Amino acid sequence: MRRASVSMTATGVLSRIEGGYLHSFRAMASPCELRVLCDDEALSARLGRMVENEALRIERKFSRYRDDSVIGRINKAGGAAVEVDEETAGLLDYADRIYALSGGRFDITSGVLRRLWRFDGSDRIPSAAEVRSLLPLIGWRKVVWRDRRLALRAGMEIDFGGLGKEYAVDRCLLMVQAAAPATPALVNFGGDLRVSGPRADGSRWRVAIESVDGGQTYEGWLEIASGALTTSGDARRFLLKDGIRYSHILDPRTGWPVRDPPRSVTVAAATCLEAGLLSSLAMMHGRDAEAFLAREGVKAWWVRDDAATGAVTKNAS
Repeated sequence: MRRASVSMTATGVLSRIEGGYLHSFRAMASPCELRVLCDDEALSARLGRMVENEALRIERKFSRYRDDSVIGRINKAGGAAVEVDEETAGLLDYADRIYALSGGRFDITSGVLRRLWRFDGSDRIPSAAEVRSLLPLIGWRKVVWRDRRLALRAGMEIDFGGLGKEYAVDRCLLMVQAAAPATPALVNFGGDLRVSGPRADGSRWRVAIESVDGGQTYEGWLEIASGALTTSGDARRFLLKDGIRYSHILDPRTGWPVRDPPRSVTVAAATCLEAGLLSSLAMMHGRDAEAFLAREGVKAWWVRDDAATGAVTKNAS
């Protein structure tokens, strides 16, 4: 058995794997990786550095935790209009379209709810009055977005938590394809992934679906030859009180967790942005998640607790 060679590249690690190389690093509070199937170590290292640098660039630019990010400047503007660059405008236009198409379920102004909801496995549930007090600060239609200038009402915030990582995966995969079009590649940021095409031998990539209980086991395996896969779920982020599990999937229209969502939903689509949106919206439809997926004609795999028996059921469309 050949020993794996390990070398440092930037802050990430390049490791030899079967059929190629793996570049691993951390960004966006997630484990990230690029897998390339080739024997060229120098090319693999260069592609790995490129992907890592792009992921970190996107994180620095759009992080809600940085005052010097675009999001930080917008949120600290005190109601004044902020002019944004073309890349940011593209993401804001996307958020605007999805807000309308989702009936307000997808709303990048809903992050203020984090002030009340701490999904740490405890039983701390905010009061109805506390939730109502934040609702005036939520609602994309309350912002002014025109001619690449965005103005929030005082106290409102935006964040790209529902699309930033997926956007980064798509960007990085396209960069790898442009730099090495004949090299099969997979970009995976915290379980949101996209592949360039089939593996070198024409087979599909095999992807594990994480356990809904957050353990080291898997719910199952999926195979993908092109496009993207994303998973939305509440394995690690939830509240539990009086036997009721409160999912971290919040409805921005009410300020409360969505009722009876699946434990997880995995969606396949052409891009990571599209797959991420659909898996998130399926969770936001709660008990109607499966009907939503069926209406959209989405290729999906989901896990749900049976309300009557407590058993975990698994299904695919």
